[in-house]
Amino acid sequence: MTKDIRINGERLWDSLMEMAQIGATERGGCNRQALTDEDKQGRDLFANWCEDAGCTVSVDEMGNMFARRPGRNSDAPPVITGSHLDTQPTGGKFDGVYGVLAGLEVLRTLDETGIETEAPLEVVVWTNEEGARFAPAMVGSGVWAGEMQRDEVYAIEDKSGKRFGEELERIGYRGDLTAQPRPIRAAFEAHIEQGPILEAEALQIGILTGVQGARWYDLTIEGQPVHAGPTPMAVRRDPFMGALPILDYCYELAAKYAPWGRATFGDIKAEPGSRNTVPERLIVNVDLRHPDPAVLDEMDRLFRAFVAETCEAKTLQGRVEELWHMPVTEFDPECVDAVRSAAAELGYSCMEMVSGAGHDALYVAKVAPTSMIFVPCKDGVSHNEAEDAKPDDLEAGCNVLLHAMLKMANA
Repeated sequence: MTKDIRINGERLWDSLMEMAQIGATERGGCNRQALTDEDKQGRDLFANWCEDAGCTVSVDEMGNMFARRPGRNSDAPPVITGSHLDTQPTGGKFDGVYGVLAGLEVLRTLDETGIETEAPLEVVVWTNEEGARFAPAMVGSGVWAGEMQRDEVYAIEDKSGKRFGEELERIGYRGDLTAQPRPIRAAFEAHIEQGPILEAEALQIGILTGVQGARWYDLTIEGQPVHAGPTPMAVRRDPFMGALPILDYCYELAAKYAPWGRATFGDIKAEPGSRNTVPERLIVNVDLRHPDPAVLDEMDRLFRAFVAETCEAKTLQGRVEELWHMPVTEFDPECVDAVRSAAAELGYSCMEMVSGAGHDALYVAKVAPTSMIFVPCKDGVSHNEAEDAKPDDLEAGCNVLLHAMLKMANA
């Protein structure tokens, strides 16, 4: 009976540790950035493993890899799962790669037990999810889902001036398939949480109902550059005098719409950038997030109004430019229920939650029924070489993935 089937947790862990040797860093993490030689090595290893498990591997023009296990009905839309193999420059062993190798472990388990599914199954490696070398993030799934343009992505340059398209060709992963959506029965992505909630609640499984929305802004505040010594504080038009209350107000917005409100300032640049000169201009990167679209819109409205009011009161010029709006994504109820049912049947402790970070599932969900599975990571730390997860939790998430996929593939 398929309800009794379980994955091989030791094999999953060994695969994760073997993949982690590619691009391994001295502090125990991974540096396997998109379209580098290390990325190629990771892809080659994954392809070999998939072929050993009896799967065929195809690659599209964005370098997205699809490892396919046939079903009884070859014409049925497949059930897919996957994530990414690329990392941050100081990334960990599990972000992204867990979702890929959990999918591989599902296929290995079915292969060795001889279980057939009605629909085919596929494991996907999406290209450049991190966006660390080539910004923006999630371009492989973004082009595939029709949300980005292939040639525009091909033209993106890294810091050394190397183009995405040329590097994709160089490592031999510019495939022949057109990067475009096709009929998909269901899509799942397993991932470490990258946050502290599951660990704090002592739960093993997060049942993802969606991805919270995000708005990225450049906040520019202009004042008057003057000498730091002779100019009295009372007559200064100092951009920081406007920025400080604005940044504090953003934190107040996050607290007002807790527990899911978020406010982050990832970069601040002062121009001209002289130690003894009041800045003429201050540019602040602002990131506001919330899983309720109405609340996120209200945060946007209040933020803009407070900037205008504060800058006027302090005789400064303030400008808010929205660079990116990641809409709130709601996952497919049937896919969410497949995860919920699998966790319950397997007896794992769980909770429903939304993702605070973007994932390839965000773009996949625009063209296919989708959900995600989270497992805890130590202290919620990710995008860090100290990123860690327990083998038992990784095994539990993979078992939930297996049974969710079986349910959808045989429905």
